[in-house]
Amino acid sequence: MIHIGDCREVLATMRPALADCCITDPPYGDTSLEWDAVCPGWIEHVARALKPNGSIWVFGSMRFLAPLFAEMAAHGFRYSQDVVWEKQNGTGFNNDRFRRVHEHAVLFYRGAWADVYHATQFTNDARARVVRKKEKPAQWHGATGSTTYVSEDGGPRLMRSVMQVRNEHGRAIHPTQKPLELLLPLIRYSCPPGGVVLDPFAGSGSTGLAAGVEGRQSILIEMDEAIARSAAHRLDHDAPLLRGIA
Repeated sequence: MIHIGDCREVLATMRPALADCCITDPPYGDTSLEWDAVCPGWIEHVARALKPNGSIWVFGSMRFLAPLFAEMAAHGFRYSQDVVWEKQNGTGFNNDRFRRVHEHAVLFYRGAWADVYHATQFTNDARARVVRKKEKPAQWHGATGSTTYVSEDGGPRLMRSVMQVRNEHGRAIHPTQKPLELLLPLIRYSCPPGGVVLDPFAGSGSTGLAAGVEGRQSILIEMDEAIARSAAHRLDHDAPLLRGIA
């Protein structure tokens, strides 16, 4: 369901501890565009809505994220890790700097890390190789005897922290719409099966759509009524079980 309104006001009406994690892309304040105005105080309301051992993925530019660390800490959240989304093109706000072709997604959590849901993600793109014998390196200080040891390479590997995913330019219903391929592993990592994902800046509804694909529920909030209705239409078309607007 997509709730229309200011996330701070909407979340204040909801019961606490209703979401397992938050995955969101707030306005960064990097431009003077109307939709890019920073929303102060949203972390406090998200913190209330999350379960005690909940986590938050926040997308953003480094300019936006750097001061966010102190505010997160003030509400009991600690830094866990970050991933980099590398796009096929980028933005050039300043023509005297490197062209920015990436965004960060930073994971914050509270409580003991062992109690925070996190499901390690793997990819199957490691090149499979045959089992072969390797010579021991010169600095080898292990057991003596045979001059060779057996090593097996290939198979699944840990998912890399840099994700190369095409952006949604040309088919987006929101200027900062995130592709599903980017959101799916974050949801699988941070939200248990059947759990609830919160997005207080829902935009085009991509978080809700990805949550539905992965068998999770979602709570979506969007201030712009026109965008919210377009997102609801998108969810109706792509994920019928997520129908609804409030």
